[in-house]
Amino acid sequence: MKEIKNMTCIGCPMSCPLQLTIVDGEIEEITGYSCKKGEEYARQEYTAPRRMVSTTVACSGGLWPRVPVKTAESIPKETVLAVVRELHRYKVKAPVQVGQIILENVAGTGVAVVATRSLPGSKSEGQETI
Repeated sequence: MKEIKNMTCIGCPMSCPLQLTIVDGEIEEITGYSCKKGEEYARQEYTAPRRMVSTTVACSGGLWPRVPVKTAESIPKETVLAVVRELHRYKVKAPVQVGQIILENVAGTGVAVVATRSLPGSKSEGQETI
């Protein structure tokens, strides 16, 4: 059975409209891409979609109550909810440095979660503020 799937490539800023022709569950043809990233993105998205996760985690002793974080690399799409749930329950202690690993293996994905902003400790904690 032949099926057509449409998607927008996010591999580069061009946002090419991709069209995949699927026959018996296999990609027969990919059209619409302007660069090699488009073809790679379409194959990945169809066979094993992955996503980056950006959120915040609670922080004690910091200038702010939460610190922004992201996965260090993309994770399987089906694990996004488990990752967000685990991070929702997680709490770090200030100070935190940008790029610092917050969690080594989030939700069993093998992917680390890193801070995307530095968070100094609060003055009440005896830490210097910016």
